[in-house]
Amino acid sequence: MENFKLPIALVVAMAVQLSGGVWWVSQQASTIASLEKTVNELGSRMAIEDNINLKRDVQSNAKEIEDVWSDLSGVVMIIGEINSIKQRVALLENDIKYININRGM
Repeated sequence: MENFKLPIALVVAMAVQLSGGVWWVSQQASTIASLEKTVNELGSRMAIEDNINLKRDVQSNAKEIEDVWSDLSGVVMIIGEINSIKQRVALLENDIKYININRGM
């Protein structure tokens, strides 16, 4: 081992490989950091879009509920009119029943 000689080409090749490996690892770290930043931005953007969509849907549903209430009030008014007509018909039926009873006597 006293006369151990290393060729310069081998040392240079190993140094180039080592520096290439360091460069590749640093590129990978940079790419990962960039991807993490992109994912965070997309997550924030999606949360904002979800919030905006939720507000829009709530407003739309509120308008539809108002329409349902107005339709319901119309139905209640119609039912009231029907009940009023039923009451008048019942009174007329009673009147007719009493008229028929009085004629029969």
